[in-house]
Amino acid sequence: MAEVLFNGHAGRIEGRYHQSSRPGAPVALILHPHPQYGGTMSNKVVYTLYSCFKDLGFSVLRFNFRGVGRSQGEFEDGPGELSDATVALDWLQTMNPEARQCWVAGYTFGAWIALQLLMRRPDINNFIAISPPANEKDFSFLAPCPTSGLIVQGGQDEIVVPQTVSTLAKRLNTQRNVNVDFALVEDGDHMYNGRLVDLYKIVGNYVIEAVNRKKPTKKRRGRRRKDEIEGAAPQLTDESAETGKK
Repeated sequence: MAEVLFNGHAGRIEGRYHQSSRPGAPVALILHPHPQYGGTMSNKVVYTLYSCFKDLGFSVLRFNFRGVGRSQGEFEDGPGELSDATVALDWLQTMNPEARQCWVAGYTFGAWIALQLLMRRPDINNFIAISPPANEKDFSFLAPCPTSGLIVQGGQDEIVVPQTVSTLAKRLNTQRNVNVDFALVEDGDHMYNGRLVDLYKIVGNYVIEAVNRKKPTKKRRGRRRKDEIEGAAPQLTDESAETGKK
C-alpha cells in the first residue's frame, strides 16, 4: 500500500493506493463517509472494502475528500466531493490504462457520491453502495441507474433507516437490463461493529460473481478466489482501521 498525492480542483488530494501485479487487472475507487462526522479514508468499513478488492487482485485507490487529512480545500456537501471523486478516478485510470473493468464503492455519504459519479462516467462497470443514506439524501438522479451493483444495509442501523434503503434497491431493480442486489446484515449497526467479516464476504462474493458473469471463461478461476475470500476474511476485525461516525 503506497501513500499517494495528486492534484484536485481544490488543491492536493491524499490517498492510499494498491497496484495489482496482474496485467490488465480491474480497478476500484473507494469513497469514505461524511467528513463532518469523522469520516476519512481510514474508516474501518472503507478499509474493509479496500482490503476486499485488493485481495481479489484489483488495483485500488481510497482517498480523503477535500478538507480531510492532508487533502486541501473545504467541505462542500456534494459538488466538491464529486469533483474530487472524478479527479481520483481519472488518476486511477491513468495509472491503469489497460484495466478490464472499473468499479466504484462507497459507504454512506461516500455511497451517495459514488452513485452520482456512476451517472457521469459510463466507463464504470459496477458499484457497491454500503448504507446509502436514502432517508437523508435525494437519489432521484438514478433515473435510470446505468449499471448493475450491490447495496448492503445493516438491519439495526441507528442512522440510515433500513426500509428506505430496501425501497431504493427495489426501485432500481425495476429498470431494464440492470440488476441491483440487496443484502441485509440483519444485526448490523451503522458501523457494522462485529460484522466486518460478514461485510467482507458479502462484497467479495458479489464481486467474484459479477466478474464471472462478464467473463464466463473465468468461472474456474473465480471459484479459487472465493476460497481466498473465505480464508482472508477472518483476518479483519473491528480494530482493522480507525472509526468514523457516518
